[in-house]
Amino acid sequence: MNVRSSPQTAVFVSGSLMGHVAVMTGTGAIGLMAIFVVDLLSLLYVSWLGRPEATAGVGFATIVLYLMISINIGLMIAVSALTARALGAGDRAGARRIAASTLFLMALAALALTAIALPALPWLLRLLGAHGESYRVALSFLWIVLPSNVLMAVGMGLSGILRAVGDARRAMFVTLGGGLVTAGLDPLLIFGLGLGPDGAAWAIVIARIVIVATGLHGAVRVHDMVARPSLAGVRRDGASTFAIAGPAILTNLSNPIANAVFAGVFARFGDSAMAALAIIDRLVPVAFGVLFALTGAVGPILAQNWGAGRFDRMRAGLTASVQFAIGCVVISGAVLALARGPIAGAFGATGLTAELLTFFCLVAGPMWVFVGLLFVANAAFNNLGMPLLSTLFSWGRATLGTIPLAWLGAHYAGPKGALVGSALGAVAFGVLALVFAYRGITRLEWKASGG
Repeated sequence: MNVRSSPQTAVFVSGSLMGHVAVMTGTGAIGLMAIFVVDLLSLLYVSWLGRPEATAGVGFATIVLYLMISINIGLMIAVSALTARALGAGDRAGARRIAASTLFLMALAALALTAIALPALPWLLRLLGAHGESYRVALSFLWIVLPSNVLMAVGMGLSGILRAVGDARRAMFVTLGGGLVTAGLDPLLIFGLGLGPDGAAWAIVIARIVIVATGLHGAVRVHDMVARPSLAGVRRDGASTFAIAGPAILTNLSNPIANAVFAGVFARFGDSAMAALAIIDRLVPVAFGVLFALTGAVGPILAQNWGAGRFDRMRAGLTASVQFAIGCVVISGAVLALARGPIAGAFGATGLTAELLTFFCLVAGPMWVFVGLLFVANAAFNNLGMPLLSTLFSWGRATLGTIPLAWLGAHYAGPKGALVGSALGAVAFGVLALVFAYRGITRLEWKASGG
């Protein structure tokens, strides 16, 4: 079938909701997991250099990159939500215009953010606790990768458009292609050319070029879902874009900022502890990458059904997403616990690094059940016109629910206590956020009925 010549329809307003959740999440997870696994492999290769300070340096760089990616994700949420809502209402021309305007705004924001971040890197890395060799590794890594942030922003926006259309397979290929390129280049650049950690950075830049090219092919050539950007379109769609993206960005910033503060707590225990944290930060997306993909899958499903006025399917879709999330966390947590020894051995972890890594693998499952509930609820908030609730719950968990408990845990039980303390806040905030998500759907239905 020639997809380009046929009008796009709202595919999520009929059919099995669990099926839609599973397909959208599964395909999204494959693409995301490709990137996450490759990131983990990159750190694995760096750890094989036998320099814990290099591993710690890449960990510090990852915290800064996570900050940039979190802002990109906030804008991608707006791209996907607004495009999907227009398609659900049968306005394909409006969806094409929105896609173009929001992509332009994403690129502009990414360029501005990079221009601000680059000169601030020395101050930021010192603030995080980087010093000596770990500081030098992180600074060099970021000067290579950060200028390509605009490519990552555009690539993520194109992937969001493909998800809004319902083309989960091509959205998967956007990130999968980048992951495969990185997987092939990492050993060549790190070891073959002797570039060390800088080789991993250059592999990321090249992969981002591939991500943009793949996204353009799917969103523009196949689906013709991106109109030519215009100043009038950007002005028209800018307010609605940032009405969603602004709170979503604030929401997403809660995690990297909390991680940065947490890294400062961890840094007091030395490079061995920071090396463990760097591995954990790369291990978490691999182990629980399905949850990250699920948040991208929930949005278009709920948004299309909202556009079609199907509130019954919105509730059922939210329930299916929660069930799916819990099942995935239980499986991933069990695998981590059983494989904790081989995981530590693969990274050549010894001493405190190995001790912290194996401890995390044991407690990760119970920790992430409630984080998963918060992820699902936030996806609902961001796509159903309630982004401020997402901001409120995310920042509540990142501040009151994380920082004081992590500090207390570190004070009384060392780095293990910090790990446990940082996770406890997710329990209350995850459950409460889910309750508000269901209430939000009920409130939307009441308004639609003229209440």
